[in-house]
Amino acid sequence: MSTTRHLVNRQRRLASAGAARVATEAVPQERASTLDPARRKPSPRAEEPPQEAVEPSRRRRLPGTGTAARARLRRVLSVRAPAVLCVLVVLLGGFAAFAAARADSLGSDPAVRNAALTDPARTSEVKGQTEKAVAALFSYNYADSGPADKAASTLLTGKAVQQHRDMLAAVRAQGKDQKLVLTTTVTESGVEMIDGSRARVLVYADQSSTRTAGKKPETTYAAAMFAVDVARGSGGTWQISGIDTFGQGS
Repeated sequence: MSTTRHLVNRQRRLASAGAARVATEAVPQERASTLDPARRKPSPRAEEPPQEAVEPSRRRRLPGTGTAARARLRRVLSVRAPAVLCVLVVLLGGFAAFAAARADSLGSDPAVRNAALTDPARTSEVKGQTEKAVAALFSYNYADSGPADKAASTLLTGKAVQQHRDMLAAVRAQGKDQKLVLTTTVTESGVEMIDGSRARVLVYADQSSTRTAGKKPETTYAAAMFAVDVARGSGGTWQISGIDTFGQGS
């Protein structure tokens, strides 16, 4: 009886020792499986780096925004600035020379020297005196030729003296027989050019010629257009120095 109990107790002890040994061996295997990277299952999240760590590396810097780029830009500007200033000085100097030459050329242009375009007072003086001279020179009264003779002696100079004599020769020759009265009225005039003491004036005039020798007076009318060259005399009076009828008869 005691032997049987002893055997039973021994078997129990052996069974307890075996179970303890099995448990002891299982614990290191579990720890090993936990610590061994090959046995661990990869975690999907562990393979992807955190979003905060990836984003800075993926960002691209814009060219020319770094400190080195700014320093390089300052060096380029410091080198090129004197060259740019030199170019500007050359360009401005060339422009000044061109402007001076242009001003000289404009000053020598006949259109600029024409006082008829730049001196209204002198233009008005020439225009007024020429209109009065033309009206006096080309008007004639058979009964009193004194005013016409005086105008011819005081308002004509140079070649205009002979031109005027030729133009009015027929009028003077027929004046007394036909009792001729010639009246010239300037309707318009324009000063074409004034250069110092010389000028040229374009004249438009109406002429009426009346013959009173017959039973009934006869009057004819005509329009005239011609140009006169005038010169300023020593007394300040503008005298007609040339008459241009543009190839037309008197």
